[in-house]
Amino acid sequence: MKRSILWALCLSVVSAFAGAYDISEFEAKDAGTPDAYISAEFGGELTTIPADEVESLQEGRLVVRQKFEDPFGDSETSYQLYQGSAGDLSSMTAMTAEGVDYSKLITAKLYKKRGESADKDVEKVYFDGKSVFAEGLSTAIVFIDGSPVTLKGENAEEPPVETAAAKSSDDEYCDDDDEDCEDDDEDLSKYRTSAPVDHSAADNADYAANDASESATDRFGIADEVRFWSAVGLSALAAASIVIGVLQHSEANKAQTAYDDLSEINDNILSACNGDAQCEAVLVQKGQFTTAGSTWTLKNLQDRMDENKKTHDSYASARNIWFGIAGASIAGAVVLFVW
Repeated sequence: MKRSILWALCLSVVSAFAGAYDISEFEAKDAGTPDAYISAEFGGELTTIPADEVESLQEGRLVVRQKFEDPFGDSETSYQLYQGSAGDLSSMTAMTAEGVDYSKLITAKLYKKRGESADKDVEKVYFDGKSVFAEGLSTAIVFIDGSPVTLKGENAEEPPVETAAAKSSDDEYCDDDDEDCEDDDEDLSKYRTSAPVDHSAADNADYAANDASESATDRFGIADEVRFWSAVGLSALAAASIVIGVLQHSEANKAQTAYDDLSEINDNILSACNGDAQCEAVLVQKGQFTTAGSTWTLKNLQDRMDENKKTHDSYASARNIWFGIAGASIAGAVVLFVW
């Protein structure tokens, strides 16, 4: 039972913060305007469409998801889905993600590359019911259930890398009739050597530089993801701490109740002495009473009261510590989520 409560609380905390890379609702009131890729059918404006209808678009229809930001920051960023007739999409790449439910792509913010902050998503994203389009992109990043997923077209490839050798060849090309070019070749021939040149040190240095660059990208290019998951971890820790603190509080209450019950019996017995200290001392040492079928001395009762008091104090201290951990974890998670 305790484990189930803890798991439920952890899930609720994670779900509450998992929207950093998702769109929770489409509520923008701005008018939808057509562009080169989507055209309006009535009145020159695009019409809104519910998110659950995007998957079932008819052939020739298109939906654009538009992001609206207040340049002055006075209002929150909002989104809306608009439908219309598909225009010329030949200049854009149809991107998909294998194994991902298409409905989740409709509410997932889209990014040009990994490592971008949550608010730097693409402003216009197009949907035809099967693929996702964004101007100028053949690959993109989305977050599905908190994990990064790459969207790409069928023939999407990494952009070619221009090598230094090729660039040098282009720069040094000259015509056969160019006298300056011939002079340069003649001068350079003085420095030619038939002995092999050992480039290993330079190559190793170059590879080391590349490795360091890639390592830096891996570490710092995903800073947003690291912060996000660190915040999720702190949120889960806060939930667990709250559960443990509540359990400690419950045990402290039980010990306090037991102490109060025995204290009442103790007071009733001592009341027979009417405040006489000598009488009370005698009762403590020799007085006996029976409760629940057991015979007790007043000394036994008071020892049990002391034990219950210590138990209460121990659970109360543990409760305060766990609630303190929960508070610090929540504060840390909030800082990371809004960073």
